Amino acid sequence: LRPWGSATACLGGTMLEVVTAGEPLVALVPQEPGHLRGKRLLEVYVGGAEVNVAVALARLGVKVGFVGRVGEDELGAMVEERLRAEGVDLTHFRRAPGFTGLYLREYLPLGQGRVFYYRKGSAGSALAPGAFDPDYLEGVRFLHLSGITPALSPEARAFSLWAMEEAKRRGVRVSLDVNYRQTLWPPEEARGFLERALPGVDLLFLSEEEAELLFGRVEEALRALSAPEVVLKRGAKGAWAFVDGRRAEGSAFVVEAVDPVGAGDAFAAGYLAGAVWGLPVEERLRLANLLGASVAASRGDHEGAPYREDLEVLLKATQTFMR
Repeated sequence: LRPWGSATACLGGTMLEVVTAGEPLVALVPQEPGHLRGKRLLEVYVGGAEVNVAVALARLGVKVGFVGRVGEDELGAMVEERLRAEGVDLTHFRRAPGFTGLYLREYLPLGQGRVFYYRKGSAGSALAPGAFDPDYLEGVRFLHLSGITPALSPEARAFSLWAMEEAKRRGVRVSLDVNYRQTLWPPEEARGFLERALPGVDLLFLSEEEAELLFGRVEEALRALSAPEVVLKRGAKGAWAFVDGRRAEGSAFVVEAVDPVGAGDAFAAGYLAGAVWGLPVEERLRLANLLGASVAASRGDHEGAPYREDLEVLLKATQTFMR
């Protein structure tokens, strides 16, 4: 591995605003609904929850860095090329011994979707404490993590907690998307991690489905997952944000969902961008819902994420999302 080089968080000499960390993945997706077994052509996309957030933020003009590992293989080269082309800072991105994680998706004719992962033991799952120079976080507004990374391995779980601690030491706000995956760990393990992580979390993203899977009821989840700012994703019903003792509401944008994978990550990116820009909570929710809808209406994990110059047109409003 290469030495750290400069520890200062920068992108072209400019301080970063958000740093994300996690496992990049490559997705193989059939062009039409139906069982994978009957398909001959698959489209290739780059994805992974934190990658999706990083790309969506970069397209909005937020200066973002990504910490992660991919294998020394062609899929890893594909991930690196995509992130670099999107303008994401890769100072602490590494190609390492091992393989790049892969997953396949299928959508059946009645709308059911299934995902098949090939990631156990991947280079990305080997993230561990010390995976990057923590001074990379100096001056950053947010460190964004998801609940997927700590589910990958004991080392990745320790990495997540370590990164959060290093962020707090530097006055960096920690954003955590619960992103619960039943295939990676059982509810009791996920709840145990959240219990340890929550004291260091400033902004928590949670979906109604995740709340019910982990705690049985949304109300119970909101009581258990107390953080200074909690955002509840409610799908077609929009979203709620609980900030300073009050609840703000954001309506969903009605679109025809083409590929819902990545929509929650785009939502988080929109909300984070709004926070970086100093927007009020209602506008943060509006931007988050717009990004989520844009990605859901397009194929690929983040291909539909809009660029900053698109926002005013998409929102059909006079207000511009500027600092």
